Amino acid sequence: MRKMLTIISNVLRGSASRNGAELVSEGARVVVSARTYADFTPQATFDIKKCDLHKLDEGPPLQAVLSREEGLQYYRTMQTMRRMELKADQLYKQKIIRGFCHLYDGQEACAVGIEAGINLSDHLITAYRAHGYTLTRGGTVREIMAELTGRRGGIAKGKGGSMHMYTKHFYGGNGIVGAQVPLGAGVALACKYLGKNELCVCLYGDGAANQGQIFETYNMASLWKLPCIFICENNKYGMGTSVERAAASTDYYKRGDFIPGLRVDGMDVLCVREATKLAAEHCRSGKGPILMELQTYRYHGHSMSDPGVSYRTRDEIQEVRSKSDPISMLKDRMLSNNMASVEELKEIDVEVRKEIEDAAQFATTDPEPPLDDLCNHIFYNDPPMEVRGTNPWTKLKSVS
Repeated sequence: MRKMLTIISNVLRGSASRNGAELVSEGARVVVSARTYADFTPQATFDIKKCDLHKLDEGPPLQAVLSREEGLQYYRTMQTMRRMELKADQLYKQKIIRGFCHLYDGQEACAVGIEAGINLSDHLITAYRAHGYTLTRGGTVREIMAELTGRRGGIAKGKGGSMHMYTKHFYGGNGIVGAQVPLGAGVALACKYLGKNELCVCLYGDGAANQGQIFETYNMASLWKLPCIFICENNKYGMGTSVERAAASTDYYKRGDFIPGLRVDGMDVLCVREATKLAAEHCRSGKGPILMELQTYRYHGHSMSDPGVSYRTRDEIQEVRSKSDPISMLKDRMLSNNMASVEELKEIDVEVRKEIEDAAQFATTDPEPPLDDLCNHIFYNDPPMEVRGTNPWTKLKSVS
């Protein structure tokens, strides 16, 4: 209280150039602000949906504790993902982003919930819907947007595009359907071999879930008890084909057969977080791999070349938006439990929009990488080498 009075006193004495009414108004604002922030609920407990289990005696808890700080962090990250993808949509339609572009809006609770359940020292590999994970793994919006537009300041120096972004402990978006799964098992093998108590999260979609290499990987991971969390992000459609038309069994969490599994509400960040914590503990305790199916939904089509409404209705998309949106769900929880104010969340929205606009400005003005950089980084830590160009007489240099 003494500190608050000191603040008010300083404000009231602040500037002789202001008139009395301004000073009183400013003082009143500080009093209201101080009182409001002091009254926020620092922590609350929420009921979450029960997970379906396969070969597990016990699932995640049916309640999750959320602190105010965690809630604000999750909200900001999910809003950043959402706005970043909407801006990417806009830039693609303006032909500033070219080529492949797979957007993640609608699935934000998956990425944020998974990251909240593991450590940044753990490892993660995913398919081509990778922008959200690039952000949670330490990439900046500026680097991601510049990569999408093929600029020198991009996270892969403008040479990877939408599908190929990398950061420390993040082995990228991968363009070949399902091919990242055996790669992820290899990372998990390295984790076990080095004995660092780390694990690998290996993500794939429902469309990739029928790939033979995934079942081969299940087998090896189970035999060797690899610390690998296999996660199927089931967004209901593999490209334009619904899961019911593509899979004889849509119980993806049971597909590991001998590997334990759980099916999770992928639209609820707390549900994903608690399930990931359980899965991570399973791996770290030496029990081998575990499989998670996150039931989620993408608002855009499969990629920007897919309008996404020829095989599903606009009403279906709108129903998910109105009833299960991950950002709205978190926002409603926080507001209804006095963990944040409407004004505070609006302020975050404004800050996020500015960050996205600044990143887009950079992504459209930063120069493209020079031709001399074309063949760089073919190998890691090798001396410079000559690379043949488009004909036998063109020589380019590769620098690691």
